[in-house]
Amino acid sequence: MIRVQAEDFDVAAELGRLPADGALCLFLGTVRGNGGNVTAMTLEHYPGMSERELTRLEEEARGRWPISDALVVHRYGRLEPGERIVLVAVSSMHRAAAFDACRFLIDRLKTAAPFWKSEETTAGDTWVEARADDDAASERWR
Repeated sequence: MIRVQAEDFDVAAELGRLPADGALCLFLGTVRGNGGNVTAMTLEHYPGMSERELTRLEEEARGRWPISDALVVHRYGRLEPGERIVLVAVSSMHRAAAFDACRFLIDRLKTAAPFWKSEETTAGDTWVEARADDDAASERWR
């Protein structure tokens, strides 16, 4: 299941959509405040393309691990520190598959999905650049 939306989401309700097959692994990403320096973050995406890329990544995860289901909910718009940005959850009969597929999805999402971030900071607004550690995390799955 893939959703890209402006609205917040209820983590418990989202997890309730996945089958209870033995293992459930999740990643929840929130806006960092960076010690009070970040006052907001705006996420933009390319409608249609974002969903297609997330669906492609989900299909790849299903081909690599024996997972029962996967869920990716990614928000866009202006968000303040502490607000939820992304939820990635994977259910499987086996914990190793759930962990690996969840980590794969968030690692690849960070570099492959067409999302752009701008931070409002106490020093002004800046676009968030790609990070070398995100690229390295994504590359290990190739």
